[in-house]
Amino acid sequence: MSIELTERQQNDLHRAMLDYLHSVGYHKTYEQLKQESSQPDFQPDPNSKTKDLLVKKWTSVIRLQKKIIDLESRLAQALQDSANVATSPAALNQRSNPDWLPTVTPPKLTLTGHRANVNAVAFHPRYSVLVSASDDSTMKVWDWETGDLERTVQGHTRRVSDCEYDSKGKYLVSCSHDLFIKLWDVDNEYKNVSTFRGHDHSISTVRFLPGDDRLVSASRDQSVRIWEVATTHCIKVIRPHEDWIRAALPSPDGRFLVTSCMDHTARVIEIATGATKAEFRGHNNVVENAIFVPRNAIPAVSELLGLKVAATPASSGGGDDLSVAFVVTASRDQKIKIWDARAGQCLHTLVGHDGWVHGLVFHPNGRYLLSAADDGSIRIWELKTGRCIRKIETGERFVSCLSWGRQTTGGVASDEALKDTQSEAPRRVNVIAAGCWDYTVKIWKP
Repeated sequence: MSIELTERQQNDLHRAMLDYLHSVGYHKTYEQLKQESSQPDFQPDPNSKTKDLLVKKWTSVIRLQKKIIDLESRLAQALQDSANVATSPAALNQRSNPDWLPTVTPPKLTLTGHRANVNAVAFHPRYSVLVSASDDSTMKVWDWETGDLERTVQGHTRRVSDCEYDSKGKYLVSCSHDLFIKLWDVDNEYKNVSTFRGHDHSISTVRFLPGDDRLVSASRDQSVRIWEVATTHCIKVIRPHEDWIRAALPSPDGRFLVTSCMDHTARVIEIATGATKAEFRGHNNVVENAIFVPRNAIPAVSELLGLKVAATPASSGGGDDLSVAFVVTASRDQKIKIWDARAGQCLHTLVGHDGWVHGLVFHPNGRYLLSAADDGSIRIWELKTGRCIRKIETGERFVSCLSWGRQTTGGVASDEALKDTQSEAPRRVNVIAAGCWDYTVKIWKP
């Protein structure tokens, strides 16, 4: 099927071709085309509308082709997700389906109310409650089922950088660039009951250690501090880096920390002694986040690495806790790396993001890793193959944090389960939250 061009379109096309031929030095072809196109007086004009027109059109076509391929891929994934939901018996209860994954469709809810970037999101372990921390110096408490704002928690005077509920959901802890860590009584209308003082610069993260009787915080003052909740006393200061520590997160057993730093490294620290047990060097930019691989993800990671579970670093090093066998790091170099937590060796690199990687969350079933980055996407990685199997567009360029719901259903957590000795173990409720720089929190759920 031929396409007829108007005389004006033909003239513009010929001029664009002549301009291109002249710019790349094809002078013989240029002179011949001038004669054959009846434009013997043509001279390249840097101010002409046909200047570099062919190059611009060509690059536009390439971008459109990539966009079409991406949209076709997302459509195919959406159709597959719909088919799986329709045919899977578990589709009857996607809320607690252990294999549920968020689809490529837009988020179910977008929570609006903050006046600045959202830096952290944390789920309550028992109720359908989510708290978000923001640059606007506040935290907001939401019902993630309905999207309703329940309250705004005020007390910090500068950016609130992190927050977390304890294991029972009785207390919320937060940290800020105002140099303070604050403890809030959830059952008493989020009243501020304690303030922890001691850091000399902006505080990056704060978390409860297992048992909820101690806190661990990381700061731009190059220190990690351990705090006693009952007395608010700082009981240990650890200085594993000589730069801004971006995060310090505890291992499931509470014996170790994994830190990430502006110095392009991450480290495993033994809390009791403050000694560095492993150092991870390999990223060529700031390490934004680092987490231990949970025990139930060890088989998938071992399959990816071609290891037998019995030969993982933890067991070969004489330890009996597989939950400190591997560490995963996320960096501004756009890469995610999997490390031997004992030897400090990089074992695998996940490549796919086009921006700084911030959020890391393991799927509750241990078979997938979710990551969030400044390319506006959440990516789902199949751990046993290392492949990105799904890319979820958030609609916002900068995604600063990611969290999976902590609430459980079934098992001993349920009253009905107490009557049924054959009941299954508790399962995490399927809900994901991402904090974004467009001042919103986005929620994906079945």
